[in-house]
Order: sequence, then C-alpha cells, then structure tokens
Amino acid sequence: MTAGDGGEDQAGFTVVQAAAPGRFVFASPHSGALYPADMGPDPELSEASLRSAEDALVDQLIAPAADGCATLLLGRLGRAYVDLNRDPADLDPLLIEGLGEGTGSARTAAGYGVIPRLSGDGRALYARRLTLDEARERIARVHTPYHAALGQRMRAARERHGQAVLVDWHSMPARATQGSGGARGPDVVLGDRHGSSCEAELTRRLRRAFEALGWRVALNQPYAGGWTTQTWGRPDEGFHAIQIELNRALYFDEAARTPSVGWSRTQKGVARVIAGLLTDET
Repeated sequence: MTAGDGGEDQAGFTVVQAAAPGRFVFASPHSGALYPADMGPDPELSEASLRSAEDALVDQLIAPAADGCATLLLGRLGRAYVDLNRDPADLDPLLIEGLGEGTGSARTAAGYGVIPRLSGDGRALYARRLTLDEARERIARVHTPYHAALGQRMRAARERHGQAVLVDWHSMPARATQGSGGARGPDVVLGDRHGSSCEAELTRRLRRAFEALGWRVALNQPYAGGWTTQTWGRPDEGFHAIQIELNRALYFDEAARTPSVGWSRTQKGVARVIAGLLTDET
C-alpha cells in the first residue's frame, strides 16, 4: 500500500486513510508478524511461541473499513517486540537492566509490559536482559510514531466532526474465556472501561450487531480495554474509545496457525458489523 492509494507505511505500522474520513478510527495494534533482527530472542524459542500473542489476521478482518469512512492503523511488527497497547513507561525490571525494583504495573510484573518478557503462551522470550538504551530506542522507533499517528487522526476526526471514535480491534485465545469443563466462552468481548470510555449507545450498537450474527457477547470481562482505550476514552472532550476482542475459535486454528473452517463466516460477519457501524457516518 502506498500513499497514492490511501495508505502510508511507517517503520512499524501502516495507515490506510479513507477517501472521505469520518469520525471513526480503527486500529489493530497487535496484528503484525514481523520481528526485527535486533530483537534477539532466545534461540531455543519456537516460532509458535514467539508469535503466540499476535492478533492473527485481525487486520484482514477489518480491511472492509478502508472502503468506508474509517481510517485504519495496522501494526506490522509482532507484539513480542513492542506492545503498542501498553504505557511506554511500563518497563519490566526483570527484563531491562538499570531499572529500580518495584517499577511497572501488575501486568508488567506478570511479564507483559511495553516490551514483554514472556510470550503469549508463557515462555521466556529472551535468554538475556535488555539494556535500558535498547528498550528506549525500541519504544522511540516503534511505539512513539504509532501513537503520534493515532493522535493525529483522532484530533483531525474531532476537528472535522465534533467527536472522534476509536475502535481498537484485538483477538483473544480460545482458552482465555473458557468456562469450567472447557466450555467455550464468549465470541466477542466489548471493553468500554466499564462505561467510562465512550457513549453507552456505541457499546449497545456494537453488542446488538454482533448478537445479530448469533455470537455471544460479553462486556468488560475479562477485557475492559487496554492502555489505548484508557488514553483516548475521554467522552467529555469528544474522544470516544472501545476495545473489541474476537475469539480466535471463530476463525483461526491456533495450533496450525492458519484460518479455520470458520474464516469465511467470520470475515462476512465482521464486515457486516463494520458496514452497519459506518452507515451514515461520513
């Protein structure tokens, strides 16, 4: 994709600008699958583990929005390299040299800070520690430009339309929401920071749209919305944000890392939800 046909490639992400941008900005920060050579993961780590935290194929599922009025920001680098949905200050002292003990959030302590220590399936990503300079350079090269681009599009949408709406798209492993006995959990989790990050009608509208597909929808459990949703969920200032988690069991074979038999149905379903959401939004 090039700037001439509506796209703009950056080091770690791609922006697809709508011909007539509306108030919606769609983001898929974790769909990237590129891992720069300077990452230097544990050589014993399997590719499956390295890639286990990726939101596989989510960028393809939301691609129809590019034909509407939504601007898209699509991550290109793997989440294990830098997590674009984390506070850039959330550094892990167990991974990064030169940090004081006790720094970072509970999520960072669990191994999932802005530069993760663990893979999505819980394995150590490195057989070494990173230097603080190395961590800061990674954030400056990837995380900072992504959020600068997101901020630019959100402010432009608000200026044009009086408000801007971020829909942050993600996927969740099937195991994440399984009930007792392995019962399948919800197909979709909508995270609106417990009603604080967007107008209630946006959440209700999305819930109705997904339920019309016959999908089970949960609200804020177990995902209420990450750092990006928290940052941009400021309805009083005209900025609205909601996070959408799609269960990979709908469309993806996590063992084979390929689309499953449900891919076509899911692709059509998400396209239907997007079309309904963007109707009359220009």
